[in-house]
Formats: sequence, structure tokens, C-alpha cells
Amino acid sequence: MKLRITIDQKVYEVEVEASEPEQRPLPPVGYLMQPAAVRVPAAPAPAAGAPVENEDKVCRSPISGIVVKVTAQPGQNIQTGDIILVLEAMKMETNITAPIAGKIAKINVNPGDSVQAGAVLVEFE
Repeated sequence: MKLRITIDQKVYEVEVEASEPEQRPLPPVGYLMQPAAVRVPAAPAPAAGAPVENEDKVCRSPISGIVVKVTAQPGQNIQTGDIILVLEAMKMETNITAPIAGKIAKINVNPGDSVQAGAVLVEFE
């Protein structure tokens, strides 16, 4: 391809050829990328939509995510709005609060567990 270039009021006619793209340099020898360790829960959390005797006595996950922290314990009395646990999804933490006041009968997840939206996290007495 021929181009006409003007530099300091002098006109130059140049011929330009497209070169092959440069190759990317290889990583240094001894540099290895390894996958991160993943914790697999011993028992999976109950599936979303699993049958429950009384739907008013459970707290379901509003989102899919990883359990970061469980702040409540079985047998603990809680009030509506108390934080039960913390979920992380897309690098954001979400506080999961008690939908009702009452006593916790069972917590179905542990820190590090992966949960799907709709999974039963906590059951109340």
C-alpha cells in the first residue's frame, strides 16, 4: 500500500506492508498457574424447593452464594430481623435475617458451603 506523507512541508511517498502480528512472550520457566482449592461440603444443602412441613417456619436463601459466616446457633431465641448468617455472591456480602421471631431448631449450612437460591438455610421451632 502506498501512502503520501508530508513532513515539514516536504511530501514523501512511502510504501507500507502489513507485518504479521507479534507473538506473545511465554511466561517465565517455572511459572505455573494452579487452580484454587475448593471446599466441598460433606453434605449438600437441601435442594431449592425441598418439601418442608411448615413453610412459615423456615428461612430460605434469596440468592445463590457461599456461606461466609453463621451468626446464630440451634436453640437460640431470635427476633425478626436478627442476622442469622452472611452469604457472599459476586464479591458482595448479604446479611440473611430472621423472617420471624422464634427459636432456631436447625441450621442446614456451615461456613464455606455453597447454596442455591431457595435452599432452606434455617428451620424454626
